[in-house]
Amino acid sequence: MKSKLKLIVNNKFYKKEKFFIRKELQAILNLYAKKVSSGDWKDYGLSINKREITFDVYQRTSEKPIYRISKNLSPKNKTEKFYILDRNGRIVKKSENLYSLINKVEWTNLKLVR
Repeated sequence: MKSKLKLIVNNKFYKKEKFFIRKELQAILNLYAKKVSSGDWKDYGLSINKREITFDVYQRTSEKPIYRISKNLSPKNKTEKFYILDRNGRIVKKSENLYSLINKVEWTNLKLVR
C-alpha cells in the first residue's frame, strides 16, 4: 500500500521562490544571447542573498556590471518585484512582470568609435 504524503510548510518566513523560475531565467538568457551575438555583452554573473537574486551583465569581466536584473524576494509593493539597475546602481525600470520589463527597457548599444 502506497501512501501519498505531502509536506505542508506553514511558516510565514518560508519563501516559495528562492531563485528565478524557469520561464524568467529563459527570458533573461534569451536577451543575454541576443546581446552577446551583437557584441554588446561579454559575461554574466549571478548574485544571491536573502533579499534578492541578481543577474549581472558585464561588458568586460574586470569591470562593474553594466546592468543588474534583480528579483526582489520580499517586495513591499507589487511593482518592486523585478527591477533593473544601471552601472551606477540607479533603478532604470521596475515592474511586477519580468517579460514586460525586459521589453520596455531600451538596451543601449555602446560602441567604441575611433
